[in-house]
Amino acid sequence: MSEEVQTEVEDGVLIVTINRPEAKNAMNKAAAEGIAAAMDRLDAQDDLRVAILTGAGGTFCSGMDLKGFLRGESPSVEGRGFGGVVQAPPKKPLIAAVEGYALAGGLELMIACDLVVANDGAKFGIPEAKRGLVAAAGGVMMLPDQIPERIAMELALTGEFIDAGRAYELGLINRVVSGSALDGAKELARKIAENGPLAVRVSKQILKESRGWSMDERYDRQAQLIGPVFVSEDAREGAAAFAEKRKPNWKGK
Repeated sequence: MSEEVQTEVEDGVLIVTINRPEAKNAMNKAAAEGIAAAMDRLDAQDDLRVAILTGAGGTFCSGMDLKGFLRGESPSVEGRGFGGVVQAPPKKPLIAAVEGYALAGGLELMIACDLVVANDGAKFGIPEAKRGLVAAAGGVMMLPDQIPERIAMELALTGEFIDAGRAYELGLINRVVSGSALDGAKELARKIAENGPLAVRVSKQILKESRGWSMDERYDRQAQLIGPVFVSEDAREGAAAFAEKRKPNWKGK
């Protein structure tokens, strides 16, 4: 893990922190590689159930490191895209904890996450057009999937920011907190980590992939994915725990 990215684990939750506060956590090559490594670790370790992506020093991510860009450096990882995650998110849930600014590539990093908790002072935007650039790491393609197209168009063409309240109204973020976004994200992560890991992973997969399925094939394709879940040890454990009024002991099998 690079110095630009720090990780810690709390009760099955992997916390991944972009650690470039002096640069407002602008994304460079090393940080992207560090995030990619953390996502690989998340999916590889059975004891990790969910991850939180956040930034040090009161800012989530201010976008691409423009100084690095001028040096010819790419803040991407081959096969993973910008920030090591945009084009290939993890199979397990990923929560963004946003303080301060999530701008340009920072917003694209955020919308690649599954859930978002933001401090009420956070700001969001894709101001690339103000610099003669395009939000190419998913901003202009993925934002219309998450908010109304006309609003996405306005954000892309004007480069203006919106605040946390407006982002919540639009459904861009899940929760707005007055205190620490990371603490709010940990609370949400704990609720996810309490559930059956197979069920959580497959639920995410279906939510993400089914938008591209035709109406005729939806239930057949879903059945292929959920079949192993319903005959798993965890499914029996979940039912037994409910009957016995105790917490389930998940094995992920």
